[in-house]
Amino acid sequence: MNRRKGIFLVITGAVFWGIGGTVAKKLFQQYQIDVDWLVAIRLLIAGFLLLTVQFFIKDRSQILAVWKNRKTAIQLIIFGLVGMLAVQYTYMASIEHGNAAVATLLQYLAPVMIILYLILRKQAVLTQRDVLTASLALVGCFFLLTNGSISQLSVPPLAIVWGIFSGIALAFYTLYALPLLSKYDSLVIVGWAMMIGGLALSFIHPPWQMDITSLTLEAYLYLIFIIIFGTMIAFWFYIESLQSLQPKESSLLGSIEPLAAVLTTVYWLKEPFGFFQWIGTACIVGMILLLALNKNSSKSNQQSKVQKPFKINKSSAGI
Repeated sequence: MNRRKGIFLVITGAVFWGIGGTVAKKLFQQYQIDVDWLVAIRLLIAGFLLLTVQFFIKDRSQILAVWKNRKTAIQLIIFGLVGMLAVQYTYMASIEHGNAAVATLLQYLAPVMIILYLILRKQAVLTQRDVLTASLALVGCFFLLTNGSISQLSVPPLAIVWGIFSGIALAFYTLYALPLLSKYDSLVIVGWAMMIGGLALSFIHPPWQMDITSLTLEAYLYLIFIIIFGTMIAFWFYIESLQSLQPKESSLLGSIEPLAAVLTTVYWLKEPFGFFQWIGTACIVGMILLLALNKNSSKSNQQSKVQKPFKINKSSAGI
């Protein structure tokens, strides 16, 4: 049941992420909303709301208790800046210098980075399932975002650099949260991380300098959706899923984000959906089913015994 709950949480969070990205695109195009302002305001408000939920529903003492331990406080600040804010800012910077397709594709190198990191740290064994699920995620993202056209990947080097940093930030975000989650509720960790990231960005791009009085009711509703569902619930559910899933599984299941973004773009923004994008959809759905059916993968100790390690054929690899 915990595993099913984790899969539900990470998929729901990823779907909200994807839809939130499409809604943000609508704001950028139709209302000329500043990217830096949106990142700062969504982190500040969503973080405050998460801490408010913690105060009224769960153990309110944890809100301040997390700051009483010096080591934990330093970890939380690092998570807020290098994790939460970095994931947001590097992704947007990659879009600014290139395009959303390349930015999202590079960000979803994170599952591969996590798998490689765990293997190098000898905390996991590379299995055939790992290779298959990572391949399905990358191929699925590529086809979804490019429709099989290599030309769409022709972007300035700076966009690629920011995109790679975005993948690294997402991998760090996923792994670094685990020790904090073992001590405190996910609402506390995510809420404070958002507040820290939003406050840090506010020193560079003060959110109060933007005039939003001219926005329509529709624009305000879009903002509310992005803050509540595309930020607050999305990040909360993703972090919460780490309590019942392995980090590499959460990051792989998070690959449904571009699927949600593409589908909402097609049916809401009325943009075409190509043949290769349907292939990408099938790859991601297959990856999700493969992970969902792997009931033993939530127990890392059992995993190395149940699954056959992936071995490289030296002759075929030319070694």
